[in-house]
This record gives sequence, structure tokens and C-alpha cells, in this order.
Amino acid sequence: MTHYLADWKAREAKEQMTVEKWNSMVDHFDVEGLAEQMKSVGAGYYLVTIGQNSGYYLSPNATYDRFVGIRPSKCSRRDLVADLATAMHKRGIKLMVYLPAGAPGGDAIARQALEWQNGPHRNREFQVKWEQVIREWSTRWGQGVAGWWFDGCYWPNTMYRTDEAPNFASLAAAARAGHPDRVVAFNPGVVPRILSVTPHEDYTAGEINDPNRVEIRRAVDGKIDGTQVHILSYLGSTWGMGAPRFSTEQVVKWSQGIRKQGGVVTWDVPIQPNGLISQPFLDQLTAVGEAIHPSRPQGLATVLPHSPKAYR
Repeated sequence: MTHYLADWKAREAKEQMTVEKWNSMVDHFDVEGLAEQMKSVGAGYYLVTIGQNSGYYLSPNATYDRFVGIRPSKCSRRDLVADLATAMHKRGIKLMVYLPAGAPGGDAIARQALEWQNGPHRNREFQVKWEQVIREWSTRWGQGVAGWWFDGCYWPNTMYRTDEAPNFASLAAAARAGHPDRVVAFNPGVVPRILSVTPHEDYTAGEINDPNRVEIRRAVDGKIDGTQVHILSYLGSTWGMGAPRFSTEQVVKWSQGIRKQGGVVTWDVPIQPNGLISQPFLDQLTAVGEAIHPSRPQGLATVLPHSPKAYR
């Protein structure tokens, strides 16, 4: 996984992000180079952020633009997701996408236009709009995108666990528009014990900061409550940034431990402005792949290997 986010890159460069700068960055993202790197480490899938809190997104979306009314659009002209999907597909690698389940926290105009209320609120009006935004992307990408990872599902009881839409079912349906076999996960936050929050997800979000604290209980054939066990953590000093915080031996040990329990592990690594990953992280990912599947030329786990949807 990588976090390719406008505000993060602006902070790294110590400059203000603008629409022009964002479009230039996205236009110069080396999709073929990154896809080749993913192939070299043996990755079966790659997870990329569409956007997060800044209101900048790396794919155009007319529905979003219509709702928020921001001109010029902070959605990129280039559909980087579509181009990544093409490059990854040529190498037998599946593409997954990340998106918060809430409005961009750092964009006050978008928050107001989308009618988002932060906290344990029903947020019905927001959800109806957000599902339309998601549906536009989902329909356009079709089979090019194998799954979604939704962040920020912190108030499931008030927002999603209702009989009437919008709810988990309608959000999952929007994510599967254009490709009904997409796998979907909803993240309730950093929780050491791996949990499934709804029958409408296919794999656990599994966000964890400290791999030593991972708890997988009562899993059967790699599943908890019928949902594929999946863990997501980071190799840098924090999410998307810094030098490697673990030795390669530690990373391999943790990855093998998850796989032995039938689980899947995704590692977040920093990404450069040109879309490439630095060598120290490539070395660690390569070691993980070789340790998990030493007999395969591509070692890292394919998208949710215990989910039949991943292969359709």
C-alpha cells in the first residue's frame, strides 16, 4: 500500500498544494515503473489512496465536483486509478483502492456541501451523496479495481447498522457497482483484535500500528465470522513516511505469522512524488514475498486468497 496524498506531499516539499501542482504530480506519476516494482517484489495486489483529508483526489469525479462546487476541480484531470489498473493488470497484479467513509476533513467547503457532521451522527444526507460519488468511480473502473478499503467507519451503530439505506449494505453496493465481485472492508479504527464489523464486508480492515499487538481469535480457515482475516500496518516510521522502523527479519516473521493463521497482510510503504518506492522498502517487501512463497516467482499473497471473489 502507498499513501499518495496531496497534503502529505506538500508537507514533505514544504510548500502549498495547488490544483496546478497536483495535476502536474499526477500527470508525472510513473505507473509503469511502479507496476514493475510491484512485480519485482512478487506482489499479488497493490492498494492506493484515492484521497483522504485534503479534498484532492487522484481521479476525476463529476459527481463530486457537482456536489462541492469547487472550481477549478481538486480532482485530478488524469484518472490515475484507471492507468494504475491497466499497468498492474498487464503484470497479473490486482488493484485495490482506499477512501475515507467520511468527507475530507481538511476541506471546509467540501464538508459543508456534502453535509458531513463529524461524530456519532446518522449523516443520512451525506451518505446518500457519498455513495453517488463512490458509484461513479466504481462504475467507471469496472473490473480494473478488485476491491475497496474504507477508512473512518468509527460510528457504525449510528451511521451504518440500520435496516433502511443508507447503511452498510448500500455502501457496499455502491462500491461493487460495475463489478459485483469486488471485495470490500470497513475500518472501525486501530483495534489490536481483528474484527469483522458487518456481514457486508469480505475481509477485515485490520488497521494496526504495532504488529506485536495483533490478536486473531477464533479464526476458522483464515476467517472470522465468515470474513477473511486481513492485517494492515506500515513499514516506515509512520504511515507513508520515514525510514524502515523494523528489521527485515521482524517484518518477515510477522508476515509469516499472519499467513500461518490463514490471514493476509498488507504493508504500507512511503512513495516518492514520481510514484516509485525506494530500495530499502523494496528489499523488505521482496524478503516477505520470498519467505511466504519461496517456490513462486511472485511471492506476496494475492488479493484475499481465501475469497473466491478475488479470482473472478
